Amino acid sequence: MNVFVVQEIVSLDWSIHKPCPMNTHRLEPLLNPASIAIVGASNHPARIGGMPLAHLTRFGYAGRIYPINPKYGEVFGLRCWPDIEALPEAPDLAVLAIAAPDVLPMLRRCVAKGVRAVIVYAAGFAEEGAQGAALQAELQAYVAGTDLVVAGPNAMGFANLNTQAHTNFASVFNTAPMQSGSGSVSLLTQSGNVCAAVYAIARRLDLGFSHFINTGNEACVDFAQYLEYLAQDAATEVCMGYVEELRDGPRFMAAAEAFARRDKLLILYKAGETDKGSEAVRSHTSALAGDQAVYRAAFRQLNIIQSHDFVQMAQLAHLAGYRHRSAGRRVAIITISGALGAILADKFLGAGLDVPTLPQALQDQLRAGIPDYGMVSNPVDVTGNVVNDPGFVRTALQALAQSDAVDCVLVYAPGYLLDRMAGDLCAVSAAYPRLFVAIDTGAATTREQLRAGGVPVFDDIGVATAALAPFLLWQERRRRNRWLDLRHGALPAQAALPASLDEHRCKQLLAGHGLPEVRERVARTADEATAAADAIGYPVVLKVLSPDIAHKTEAGGVRLHLAGAQQVREAFAQIMASSRDYAPQARIAGVLVGAMEAGVAELIVGATRDPVFGMALTVGLGGVLTELYQDVSQRLLPVDEAMAREMLAELKAFPLLTGYRGRPLADVDAACAAIAAFSRAVLALGAHVDEVEVNPLLVKQVGQGVRMLDALVIPSGH
Repeated sequence: MNVFVVQEIVSLDWSIHKPCPMNTHRLEPLLNPASIAIVGASNHPARIGGMPLAHLTRFGYAGRIYPINPKYGEVFGLRCWPDIEALPEAPDLAVLAIAAPDVLPMLRRCVAKGVRAVIVYAAGFAEEGAQGAALQAELQAYVAGTDLVVAGPNAMGFANLNTQAHTNFASVFNTAPMQSGSGSVSLLTQSGNVCAAVYAIARRLDLGFSHFINTGNEACVDFAQYLEYLAQDAATEVCMGYVEELRDGPRFMAAAEAFARRDKLLILYKAGETDKGSEAVRSHTSALAGDQAVYRAAFRQLNIIQSHDFVQMAQLAHLAGYRHRSAGRRVAIITISGALGAILADKFLGAGLDVPTLPQALQDQLRAGIPDYGMVSNPVDVTGNVVNDPGFVRTALQALAQSDAVDCVLVYAPGYLLDRMAGDLCAVSAAYPRLFVAIDTGAATTREQLRAGGVPVFDDIGVATAALAPFLLWQERRRRNRWLDLRHGALPAQAALPASLDEHRCKQLLAGHGLPEVRERVARTADEATAAADAIGYPVVLKVLSPDIAHKTEAGGVRLHLAGAQQVREAFAQIMASSRDYAPQARIAGVLVGAMEAGVAELIVGATRDPVFGMALTVGLGGVLTELYQDVSQRLLPVDEAMAREMLAELKAFPLLTGYRGRPLADVDAACAAIAAFSRAVLALGAHVDEVEVNPLLVKQVGQGVRMLDALVIPSGH
């Protein structure tokens, strides 16, 4: 057998690695095979061709196993066959532990034999330059003309832990704690090493796994297709995933939505948290909507928990076992230490949770058993008095379990005190559906009793916060996710684009969907400009009108606060001269004369076409300074008025709209209506455009509405 090295794939070119079309049900022989052939079998358990056989025989796979290698008559106590043609049947799955140049000929032999699925271990394909890319393209072209399902190449292999169908060479199965029963957590990664690392951490938490999948180069089966399978898999309740890039955005979104609809938890770690963004050539929006920001928005809208480290992923999967308990962002904290209460409150608030002040009636109930020096408003400091009156613990827990003011109750107690409280915690947890969580920084002996009683236990405050915060926010979103329904609503009628898209025509396109314009007119000459200004009323603004000049200020194409006819004439001449100097080849139709408008604040509202997720909306406050401060909020379209309000509230500068330091109140309702109208307009323009932007959208005082001061539409491919 040829010796080769298996490497991890870091990033792939979509043009080379476009996945072959395939129906999800065809993944069954790949992930749940009834018979497995190992081509390139070895009798050495540490070799790539021997490790899957060692796993299959050690862990008790009940299906049929066919080692193939003409060197051996027997390996691991199994008959070893000389070639695939000699097998007594066509196996469901063939694992190819052979070198890259030998893969394609073997695929042809597998097809001739009737094999349904293949895993290719070999490296040496698209991850290794032009020659490897050509070899992979040849593999893809061949597979596309067959019914064969091919995983990899450059893959570590899989494991179905409920059937012990090990088709991998992962040594982690020799070192991680063995799984005794069936599991419902699946692991799906674009890296073999990450797959092994997360599995090892999660097994130390005694998580039971269903599937262990790493995708390799994804030549013919991509991440979204595996996710689609797991969404429909009855044995999968939770999926932990690691993503470097997604190749099929619509399919991924459909699979993620299937997880949400089936009330399954999807946890993803997205690599590359540093936003590369897009170079701002014609709009500010493209500089603001970096790819990572769009990924974060998509994950949130699809109710995916985005994780940031492997331990957190495992802890979140552990918490998923308690997802059927009532929970949300409002947390009540019970401690025996005021200091720990303050620390926990700070951490939870910093992580986006609420620590609400408890109602007075509830505080009075708690005060009956807590001395005056103990806090009862939340956090609740039961003080050391709990040692003298342990019966009060159940009273306090029951009161919090029945309160409508909180969604989750966190109990902090060192080991010996948690042991005293364990019976009461389990009893109250059994009686009420509310989620109770314990943090034990000691060595409580009742941790397993508590977990079995519905109370997850953490041994570290930081780990608890990192897992609880996203889990509780997920619990809240899963109860009401408007966007999943909104995205399937009726689309606006598609609109055609005019041949020339200057600012005036862009505004007309958007105004047709409800975005308010300013009073303005097109002027081709200085005389027309003065006539327009007289009709509109002074002061006015003049702007160069050209489909070829997007950033008019940079071209010297804007003049503001013009108070009379003479100023308008002079401004017209200056704009024409500077614009022609700036862009000699530009088509210039004249100027746009508009009323000078005043308001409370300016918004940027823009949409760009993300290559994975489609049109993504960016909203920011502050006009041109938005790009500098990066104070923006993102969502995938469509967006309604309620979602627009959420986006505005996420901005650090949002108080500028709500009367900050005596400023007038802005017409936030009108701004939300305009953002929703913008969403409808972009959807109506559909595939005709790559970017649409209103910058600025002027927000006037309450009752006075908003005005679209400038607009830009960039057709597809420009």
